[in-house]
Amino acid sequence: MTLEEPRVKVQREPRRQLPHHSGWMTVDDGVTRRQCIVLDVSPGGAKIVADIAIEVRDHFGLALAQDHSMHRQCEVVWRRGRTYGVKFVQ
Repeated sequence: MTLEEPRVKVQREPRRQLPHHSGWMTVDDGVTRRQCIVLDVSPGGAKIVADIAIEVRDHFGLALAQDHSMHRQCEVVWRRGRTYGVKFVQ
């Protein structure tokens, strides 16, 4: 008989659902800008869907407002088809 330790619940960052909120991905060092859909966002990352088939590299910029010049640098953590989980990097 073995003694199992109780499972520790991992506290995740709070996520905010954004029903089909538009975002803009900047790829190719800011040369190419494509619209995407932001499904949810947290202080540490987001889940997005690319609305067209583009080559999403491991790093890109993400803006949550089209006319806003500020964007967050992102790193792709996982991919499922055109849906991506990204974390924000400095």
